[in-house]
Amino acid sequence: MPETKKITLAKYAGFCYGVKRAVDTVVKLKKENPDKNVYILGELIHNHQVIEELGNFGIETINKFPQNGNGYCVVRTHGQTPEVFKQIQNAGFEVCDLTCPDVKKVQQKAIELVKEGYFLVIVGKEEHPEVAAIKANALQYGNKVLVSTLISDLEQHEQDLKEAKKVGVVVQTTQMLTTLNPIVEYLTSISKEIRVINTICPSTSKRQEEAAQMAQNNDLMIVVGSKNSANTTHLADICTEFTSTIHIESEKELDKYQEIIAKSQNIGITAGASTPQSIIDKVIDKLED
Repeated sequence: MPETKKITLAKYAGFCYGVKRAVDTVVKLKKENPDKNVYILGELIHNHQVIEELGNFGIETINKFPQNGNGYCVVRTHGQTPEVFKQIQNAGFEVCDLTCPDVKKVQQKAIELVKEGYFLVIVGKEEHPEVAAIKANALQYGNKVLVSTLISDLEQHEQDLKEAKKVGVVVQTTQMLTTLNPIVEYLTSISKEIRVINTICPSTSKRQEEAAQMAQNNDLMIVVGSKNSANTTHLADICTEFTSTIHIESEKELDKYQEIIAKSQNIGITAGASTPQSIIDKVIDKLED
């Protein structure tokens, strides 16, 4: 008789408090205002299934809002630029700001550093909406702002960084310490004064640490969450360093990996901060079946 597979679910898997707060709040807003439009500018969180479910509630995700709007326009968890906030209000919407509190902290720290005369380095992906909002907030108070996850990018501005009296660093909340640390080491070697504020959110750090530990103790790691979610793809990257890893968005994708699942005796499961519990449960149920 074949040995029973051991399936372990990470403690820190699924919705973080910022995501749960955003989803619960926007659903409550629509329930309390059934006759009013509720729009979300951009995806509230990076998860297709959640966006679809919100649509079923009558909550519409839009990329451009009407010039003459009515009802509510929700600012997503990643935040928005000050200019977009003005545009929403000028269009006639009531603003519902659901920027994650941890993201707000990064914006505030970035502003403080620029105001204090620091040359600001944002460690993150420039095209990510969270980073775009952090940068835009900082640029209101000074123009010495760089965004990167690569030392090679910063080296192109090395002379400017050397000439700056002081350099300040903040980090995209979903970044990895393995990305931050080499950049800090490089900046320390060329800067007269450096101030680093580690703004990786606690939930992200715990999730990444746990994923690394689990990956070292399992034959296979399954990472559940959207392929365009930064924190989820980072989990997959971390797990890949230690063991066989697959990244799926739903239980339906498990069919593609039947062979590797069959060979694996110990299977660990983790999930991104924007992955609902219902999807995690379906993955576990399918594996057990």
